[in-house]
Amino acid sequence: MDDQVFVLFGGSGDLAKRKIIPALYNLYLGGKMPSRFAVLGLSRKPLPRAAYQEFIVNSLKEFSRHKIHSADEVEKFASHVYYLPFDASQPEQYSTLNETVRSIEQENDLPQNRIFYLSMAPDLFDEVALNLKAGGLTDTSGWRRLIIEKPFGHDLASATLLNERISSAFAEHEVYRIDHYLGKEMVQNIEVLRFANSIFEPLWNSHYIANVQITSSELVGVEDRASYYEHAGALRDMVQNHMLQMLMMVAMEPPSRLNTEAIRDEKVKVLRSLRKFTQEDMTKYVVRGQYIPGKMDGQHVLGYLNEPGIDAHSNTETFVAAKLFVDNFRWAGVPFYIRTGKRLDAKTTKIVIEFKGTPERLYFNQDGQLKTNLLTIQVNPSEGISMRLNAKSPEKDGVVLPISIDFSQETKDLPEAYERLIFDAMRDDPTFFTRWDEVSLAWKWIEPVLEAFAEDQPLFPYIAGSAGPKEASELLRADGFKWW
Repeated sequence: MDDQVFVLFGGSGDLAKRKIIPALYNLYLGGKMPSRFAVLGLSRKPLPRAAYQEFIVNSLKEFSRHKIHSADEVEKFASHVYYLPFDASQPEQYSTLNETVRSIEQENDLPQNRIFYLSMAPDLFDEVALNLKAGGLTDTSGWRRLIIEKPFGHDLASATLLNERISSAFAEHEVYRIDHYLGKEMVQNIEVLRFANSIFEPLWNSHYIANVQITSSELVGVEDRASYYEHAGALRDMVQNHMLQMLMMVAMEPPSRLNTEAIRDEKVKVLRSLRKFTQEDMTKYVVRGQYIPGKMDGQHVLGYLNEPGIDAHSNTETFVAAKLFVDNFRWAGVPFYIRTGKRLDAKTTKIVIEFKGTPERLYFNQDGQLKTNLLTIQVNPSEGISMRLNAKSPEKDGVVLPISIDFSQETKDLPEAYERLIFDAMRDDPTFFTRWDEVSLAWKWIEPVLEAFAEDQPLFPYIAGSAGPKEASELLRADGFKWW
């Protein structure tokens, strides 16, 4: 891995404290950082370097997956960390930033390889990219890379404009649009599960699969994200990126070559095949909801309209369920059901593949009650794979009952999503980052839904702590299925 400088915008923010700094430290402990590197934190706070290093140590004590056993280890890592009080909205400060980065490179004998991580307000992404170029920070003898958090735009028009502005400062291969779901172990494992096991790939099609279900549910409400969530809602916050990314991983064709662009090409083909909703489809195939007051763990919780910072007449959805179709030869006619929401009855992210049942009136299925086979990929909070099969019970006179074969992964010592993705960006592997054509196609698909939500699409209430609006269950019941 090349020696480099990691410039962290929003270096004292919540994401930096909880995820990015611990990820860098754990990569350092695991020997996955370059032999020579420096981290430069930027934020508006007027801190001396020693105070920022103390902030680093405190964030590691609280959020690092590796507990601190040696003060020397932390001090060695902190010695690589620098700080600059910086207002990213002020163009004149970028010349100072350029001088600081060059000084750090000279002090540590580093080549001009630079990563700029924008952990900051999305409306500053393009401004910062352009100012980095104007300030001379992209004029390097080495390489430069830009890591951008979601959301990438608010709709297709804003995303396109954002991309055009960023593209004037960074080439597409230098832009890493991060989606932390793509850093999760079991999401990355979908490829291996499918393509490295000959028992699955021949069955991974409409001949054998009845439906696919993708669920991402949260216990928490809007919390302190009211200002963001009111303008985003569940559709923009989860469906346009995380949910579609998981769908692409499940539905993609085997790549022609084992390289980054071939894999991303196959994901894009899924989006191109995703059936667009007509206005008539919206009420049949899309359900949206908003949580109302309820009880969770014996405690009363507020409804969305009662949350601090939320408009009392808000029409923002906190739940979305939808029935999707991938119109290609492999998946013709197979429904993909997705659902995501806040204040639901469980915290879970999982993908369930339900296979078609065996014919009725055969030897083992004479009453038509034989259970279908399920393959469940558990992404969060636990990670693992389970298969539901049918087997004869020796205790019940040969009655055929479902059994489960489970593989669960101990997650305590596994790298977290941000570790995997930052490591990939450092070594120039963009496989699990989103390419611009993925982003634009996702926005194109979602736009008719956004328009329907802005007009008269029904908004169904659901009690906090429930499984969501009953209409989401009816979406499947009409096809003879249920949510797993």
